[in-house]
Amino acid sequence: MNKIDNPITEMSALALSESIKSKQVSCVEVMNAYLDKIDILNPTVNAIVSLQDRDDLVAQAKIKDKQLAEGEYMGWMHGFPHAVKDLSAVKGITLTNGSPIFKDFIAPNDSIMVERIKHEGAIIIGKTNTPEFGLGSNTINNVFGTTYNAWDQTKSAGGSSGGAAVALALQLLPVADGSDMMGSLRNPSAYNNIIGFRPSQGRVPFGPAPELFVSQLGLEGPMGRNIADTARLLQTQSGYDARVPLSLGQPLADFTHPKRKLRIGWLADLGGALPMEQGILALCENALKVFEKLGHSVEPVKLDVTAEQIWETWLVWRHWIVSNGLRPLYGKPETRTLLKPQAIWEIEGGLELSARDVFLASTQRSVIYQAFNKLFAEYDIVVLPTAQVFPFDPTQHSPMEVAGKAMDTYHRYMEVVAPATLIGSPALNVPVGFNAQGLPMGMQLIGPHSHDMQVLSIGQIYEQEARWNLDYKPTLLQP
Repeated sequence: MNKIDNPITEMSALALSESIKSKQVSCVEVMNAYLDKIDILNPTVNAIVSLQDRDDLVAQAKIKDKQLAEGEYMGWMHGFPHAVKDLSAVKGITLTNGSPIFKDFIAPNDSIMVERIKHEGAIIIGKTNTPEFGLGSNTINNVFGTTYNAWDQTKSAGGSSGGAAVALALQLLPVADGSDMMGSLRNPSAYNNIIGFRPSQGRVPFGPAPELFVSQLGLEGPMGRNIADTARLLQTQSGYDARVPLSLGQPLADFTHPKRKLRIGWLADLGGALPMEQGILALCENALKVFEKLGHSVEPVKLDVTAEQIWETWLVWRHWIVSNGLRPLYGKPETRTLLKPQAIWEIEGGLELSARDVFLASTQRSVIYQAFNKLFAEYDIVVLPTAQVFPFDPTQHSPMEVAGKAMDTYHRYMEVVAPATLIGSPALNVPVGFNAQGLPMGMQLIGPHSHDMQVLSIGQIYEQEARWNLDYKPTLLQP
């Protein structure tokens, strides 16, 4: 059998979990199957970095098998090989943030999310690649290099959870974690034909971190090859932690399909305000017909705020948070020279802000929230494309033109993902198919705050009928 064509790595995460628990496969077999596939495919795409020693990983898998033999079952991820996005800490493994400044930094402790994943029995095999400090939707950095798209290795993987998305698409991991400030769980998922879910603000406690009350844009969440796997990982990641005072304490709802007919609002390109590469809107509109085929209603909707109001609010919030987080590195000449231009631009933009600027942006953010809340009073979800361009040349840090319109910042081409972040709502990327060049795309299903499982359930209704992520595999997986 070709090692690429391995029934263990082809299993869904939930099926793999049951197979391990029932001892149909051993943890050692699982570890070797995944490491074999990583050995073959990862050199082509560079998704997994800081890969740990194979002998040590197999030894850890043997311990997991011994635990099972003695009746000790840690949880649904018992014996899973897992790689953590390189913005999150794993004790004893480098935490580079994609930056040369931290290329040799060894994390002294686990993040809260990693604690929870380990508690469920996962074995950490390494990290997944990310752009420097997660800035930009192109996974490239000066520590590990570029991660390439799972479907076309001449194209970007997206970002900043690009390594995680590619690893999932190529069956190098059963599930993956990521983080999202400006679409970093959603965009790479769209670019690699998988599932990425940005949870409600507070759902997954982030940290421990030095700042616990203001940094509300970036958060961690799950990614999977299908929605059921993604939802199961969310259950592991979520829940209150006293170290993170704004984390949500209420339990997640059950993962059940709504019995009633759904009302879905289609925001498209926000009335022509967002430039879109040709073919994206058509793919999304065709995908929405899946809901109509199932008897649900899809209607065009409008927001009571403009795209420009959203963007201006976004710039202030992002500048403020990113700038103050990175300012200590900017303040030292020896580390400033190691920062990429995008980071310096964010920092210097933040230096120009006054406290009143931030307060006014906060009130405007509230206006945007209420505009969406008005739609959620009538619609179960609202929908936007996940990206404004298809996967692009990774040597180009950021597309500076979309559909003939010049972009005035390095991240303006990602503007379509900013609204869900600002309102703190759950946002799910589901695949919508491919363009004529075979490049994937997705759309965002956005729901009311705290309705995480409802959004995932609606997504699964779509997934089971559309089947893009269930039935289509990259060429690299073909024997």
